[in-house]
Amino acid sequence: MLNQITDLPAGVIGFEVAGQLRAEDYRDILLPAVEKAAEAGEVRVLIVIPKFDGFSPGALWADLKMGVKEWSAWKRIAVITDIEWMAFGVHWFGWMTPGEVKHFALADRDAAVTWVAG
Repeated sequence: MLNQITDLPAGVIGFEVAGQLRAEDYRDILLPAVEKAAEAGEVRVLIVIPKFDGFSPGALWADLKMGVKEWSAWKRIAVITDIEWMAFGVHWFGWMTPGEVKHFALADRDAAVTWVAG
């Protein structure tokens, strides 16, 4: 499940993962927000992942194809988590995402907000 974060600087969209990510989270929450941000000019996303229970069927595919349509609008993605394999994944595979992507620890949320908005 994705919960939208609303207390962010203008131009930044944010979400917190709670439990398992579902295809519906991408379709109903994330994709509309990304499309709206792309229409405004830039996609800057903050994702907070305190705990992760995996993907439901269809969600991984939705994740892989996310943002292809708005590829050039993606500017920055801040991934905030203390989950080691996710931090490792951002470090090693972040080059495959559109725009810049950077990992931050949960304790560094303020720094992540500043970076993603910059």
